[in-house]
Amino acid sequence: MFEIKSFTSAVTQIAEEKGIPQEKVVEVIEQALAAAYKKDYGRKGQIVKAKLSPKTGDTKFWQVKLVVSDEMIYSEEELEKLKIKVEEDKEPFPPAGGAAEGEAKIRFNPEKHIMLEEAKKIEPKIKVGDEMEIALETQGDYGRIAAQTAKQVILQKIKEAERESILQEYESKTGEIISGLVQRIEPGAVFFDVGKTVGILPREEQISGEFYRLNQRFRLYILNVESTPKGPQIILSRAYPKMVSKLFELEVPEISAGQISIKSIAREAGSRSKIAVLSDSEGMDPIGAMVGQRGTRVGAVINELGGEKIDIIEYSDEPEKYIANSLSPAKVLEVKIMPKNKALVLVPEDQLSLTIGKEGQNVRLAAKLTGWKIDVRSPESKKEEGEKEEGKKEKVEKEKVEKEEVEKKTKVKDKKSQTKNKKEKI
Repeated sequence: MFEIKSFTSAVTQIAEEKGIPQEKVVEVIEQALAAAYKKDYGRKGQIVKAKLSPKTGDTKFWQVKLVVSDEMIYSEEELEKLKIKVEEDKEPFPPAGGAAEGEAKIRFNPEKHIMLEEAKKIEPKIKVGDEMEIALETQGDYGRIAAQTAKQVILQKIKEAERESILQEYESKTGEIISGLVQRIEPGAVFFDVGKTVGILPREEQISGEFYRLNQRFRLYILNVESTPKGPQIILSRAYPKMVSKLFELEVPEISAGQISIKSIAREAGSRSKIAVLSDSEGMDPIGAMVGQRGTRVGAVINELGGEKIDIIEYSDEPEKYIANSLSPAKVLEVKIMPKNKALVLVPEDQLSLTIGKEGQNVRLAAKLTGWKIDVRSPESKKEEGEKEEGKKEKVEKEKVEKEEVEKKTKVKDKKSQTKNKKEKI
């Protein structure tokens, strides 16, 4: 018999430490008690079930049997034939608990199965396929081996329950920002202590040029959660574009309040990001709210990302306006929407390099942000291109005229030659 107060206290402590429900802890203890009972008092093949009352400490045991009919089990003749076949084919004999692969029947085991006729004598309404629970005599004394078995079951099941609890918790946090301490640094990944488990930041999800030191704290984006034989694996990221929007959500309360919405993000981690925002509240400046007083809000995000530049632009349903805004800080003269999702952007000559950006970064990010293929030109280059096109047309026309003149002269010459030949014949 348990000392109820100590037992309840122990269950509560385990549940809090491992982060699993108290009901699950009690269930694990019941499984351990069933394993201990079977070890000392049960028989081979038995399925034993235990029920523990946390209020009284009393434990009851049952043997579980599957209700079967004659059609479900092998006859003596079928078992003999099966035995011969197994010996000839050198295959393992089907276990008593179930059928061999491709077979519909099972080997009857009185410890696991009960015939329907016998079962109906105990429970008249029972059906084939149901499980029957037969009460067993409660025992209070267990041997050393049974106690050791119970201990192993508890440790294993608690560990499994803890893993499942961690998996569920972090799966619900997928797509969110968490805080983590650098625990271990390896060539291909950095391992973070994120609370109840360890998260992995792969090399491809790291910000280019960022350095990590032991016990250094970072904010991380939960990219994915996977279940592995070793437990839950938390895949983290600092390069994922949505990390920028999640950081702004933490700094800008207007986003959580639904007054500002983030429409699109384009990012080259560690270098530069562009973020398009729209105000859902009349009279609110979305860019001003994102930047904050004296740049405090955007500054906090930039600091968290190691100095990454962030361009905040206003979203628009009008493609021309949206594309022009996306090329900020460059000034755009005109945007022309072309076929096949292309846009021709005209900018002043002195703004051309700023619009394109270093190694084409600004226009590349603008294209990612808007989803349009952007062709940047200056009016001068467009004029030159027009002149070239006009020159090409004139050249083609000239060549056409010259060709017609040549063809005309050739026809006249041929006609004269034919006339001369006729005169010579006469």
